Amino acid sequence: MGLVIDTGASRFTVQAFATGILSAFGHNPVIAIRDYDGSIEFAPESLDKAGVQVTVRTSVMEVLDPMKPDDLKKLGREMYEKVLETQRYPRAVFTSKVITIQKASGDLFRASVVGELSFHGVRRDHSFDARVVKIGSGLRISGEFPLRQSEYGIKPFSFAGGVLRLKDELRLKFELLARKQD
Repeated sequence: MGLVIDTGASRFTVQAFATGILSAFGHNPVIAIRDYDGSIEFAPESLDKAGVQVTVRTSVMEVLDPMKPDDLKKLGREMYEKVLETQRYPRAVFTSKVITIQKASGDLFRASVVGELSFHGVRRDHSFDARVVKIGSGLRISGEFPLRQSEYGIKPFSFAGGVLRLKDELRLKFELLARKQD
């Protein structure tokens, strides 16, 4: 069975962690990934033979933390031009290689996903765990995983002369709703 991710009913965020001066204030920005799509294949009865592919367009993200408009504009420019280099690397793509499914209870399953993440011009194996719930003919998939920017050739973000510096490790969280394509 094939499903597509309903991005309007899904959430995909990046949690960054501050270091330096602002870390004492707990300023750990959350960034929403706004432009992505994906597909999921699986055997309907058992979820076996599962596969997933997700593509993120890196130039459409939104800082969810309250900020002054000028600071937000500067932060966006730094993030897109200097950190993510979206003109050069407009997409990040994850493609699964192996998904192992274990039934937890009822319609709840646990998935261990191993695949390849192509991000910022670098391809690396990446793995994570997810919770999967069957909802009628669709699926709700949720989880989180760490991502080290340096493993993808990205220098951790620094803003406002180093007043805001982010740690190398980010935490990506997702809650995706996958449905049959209309």
